Amino acid sequence: MKLTMKNLQGQLVKSIDASDRIFGARWNPTLVHQVMVGQLANNRQGTASTKTRAEVAGGGAKPFRQKGTGRARAGSIRSPIWRGGGVTFGPKPRSYRKYTPHKMKINSLISALSQKVRDKELLVIEMPEGISKTGAIAQYIDSLRVNRPALLILDGCNETILRSIKNIPKVDLMPSNLINTLEVIRHTSILMTVEAVRNIESVWDKDKNISEAQ
Repeated sequence: MKLTMKNLQGQLVKSIDASDRIFGARWNPTLVHQVMVGQLANNRQGTASTKTRAEVAGGGAKPFRQKGTGRARAGSIRSPIWRGGGVTFGPKPRSYRKYTPHKMKINSLISALSQKVRDKELLVIEMPEGISKTGAIAQYIDSLRVNRPALLILDGCNETILRSIKNIPKVDLMPSNLINTLEVIRHTSILMTVEAVRNIESVWDKDKNISEAQ
């Protein structure tokens, strides 16, 4: 598997060899979708809460007598059909967490990365040493002429670079050991340093959880 590489001027300079198991796997949309649903569910806080008629303050006295008023009988002003009353079948704090096996997470991420390579949306770049200013990084990314939102994957990132990237619209930064299926799919372009590629290969190319079918 060959990955295209660009220099600081945004010019194609060469191609680097990459693992077929990591960047040449088949596309598995069912697996990718299932893992993404699990990730999105795990991101939900589940703290939405409403009060039932038993939890709303007040409403202890009967609002008016049972008969003779011509109105529908009522036992409490906190009835769900009254304004300011309790909520029927409203949300309560709960966990939306879904368990996803490690093997599924790894294979879906590899499938997503491989599809980005086939769609020519994954690019290997040379990240210059010492570059930390927002303007310099933004100019470098613009020279690559990639579609945004873009995800910049480094082998490691310091706080200075992280702060600089935050000021660039539709560009996110993530270390190679934290990438996941959701982040790869939601970004149009993936920018990855050579060091990040080698780090991913060193971790996952030897992972026994990778399916042989991939």
